[in-house]
Amino acid sequence: MKSIKKMVLSALIGLGCISTSASAEVILHAFNWKYSDVAARAQEIANLGYKKVLVSPAYKSSGGEWWSRYQPQDYRVIDSPLGNTQDFKAMINALNAVGVATYADIVFNHMANETWKREDLNYPGTEVLNEYASNSGYYNQQIVYGDLLDNFLGANDFHPEGCISNYNDVGDVQYWRLCGGNGDRGLPDLDPNNWVVAQQRSYLSALKSMGVKGFRVDAAKHMTNYHLNAVFTPQIKAGMHVFGEIITTGGSGSGEYDNFLAPYLYDTDHAAYDFPLFATLRGALNFGGSMSSLVDPGAYGQALEGGRAITFAITHDIPLNDGFRYQLMDGTNEHLAHAYVMGRDGGTPLIYSDNNESGDNRWVNFYKRGDIQGMLRFHNGVQGTGMRILSHNECHILFSRGDKGVVGINKCSGGQDAWADASSAGLWWYTSYRDTLDGGNVETISSNWHKFYLPPRSARMWLRD
Repeated sequence: MKSIKKMVLSALIGLGCISTSASAEVILHAFNWKYSDVAARAQEIANLGYKKVLVSPAYKSSGGEWWSRYQPQDYRVIDSPLGNTQDFKAMINALNAVGVATYADIVFNHMANETWKREDLNYPGTEVLNEYASNSGYYNQQIVYGDLLDNFLGANDFHPEGCISNYNDVGDVQYWRLCGGNGDRGLPDLDPNNWVVAQQRSYLSALKSMGVKGFRVDAAKHMTNYHLNAVFTPQIKAGMHVFGEIITTGGSGSGEYDNFLAPYLYDTDHAAYDFPLFATLRGALNFGGSMSSLVDPGAYGQALEGGRAITFAITHDIPLNDGFRYQLMDGTNEHLAHAYVMGRDGGTPLIYSDNNESGDNRWVNFYKRGDIQGMLRFHNGVQGTGMRILSHNECHILFSRGDKGVVGINKCSGGQDAWADASSAGLWWYTSYRDTLDGGNVETISSNWHKFYLPPRSARMWLRD
């Protein structure tokens, strides 16, 4: 039965029968940015070419560490070090004014781990309720939905305490707690009963009414598809872009894909992070890999269908969690991966930019780094055009985007001559194709076959003038 389900899924994806409200406009992941900082940079973000901004979770949370934002205390108010409900609304309005949509990060799998200070599972708990009461004037202005007189969750709204012991077992992963080891009792895991689902729906509906246009579902791998479908009703999803975080080490044939991502894609109509493509990219760019594997990875189940894919070269989990840092690429490979993701046809690219939470100092102001600006210009300039592979081997890949642009990526330490049938590709003759990553590099086609030179360890993204 499981194999039949997979075949049906593949057929639906291949025929484009599963629809989402996604588009290929680039998402800026403003990771752990204050909402007021996003608002202040709204015009700059729009000028750079971003159409969407994903911001960190908006609800009641405390603590200065980045991971504290992923430990909700109360959905009914927005109040954290990133800002409050008023700041959140002002940010949405500022982005809307310049034509940029707001996406919200959603955490529905669990609540904050507060066993270090209390044993009960009442949320937000006595301490926070007393805070509400003592500063009612302020908190009443921050209400997202409901009232703040009582706890909104209790012990009956959680699974029994216990840590995940087998990450290959679906039931284990989706029923027990995420724990940090060394005696950590973990994040209280929510039971998707009618009350919990109702609270989560009310929260999503409130954010949508504020103007939020997309939801990223954190830890979707740890939620049942029943829970996801119960919360994300047709009314809530209407006009929204919903995508989940289901981390896998590969595509079809890998245990994580087959056990978690494939059923998620079959049972929901949500999009997802394209970890299969990310694994393919890492393999192709690594020593011993071949760039030819990037010609059509989706044909082999190693990339998601474009309309349901969030494509990337780095996400916040990779540098910020020790267990995923092995997936980090060196700076050059990451640059090449971004060129592929931003140049290809398929998927909604996501650009990550943080405040150096990892200590690597690689992604601070990354959203406006020179090469990323060039990739944005190319991406937006070729929207709506098809993709045609022109040349490929172990070292390089060269492809066109309609008649508007050409992308060339060379991972090797020696230069590559990539010959292309320009006439068959429909490229224009006697017209300048200018590299958006290096404005001084211009290609002018004057014959059927044209040689594109790709310098060592570099990318070229030629856009027709």
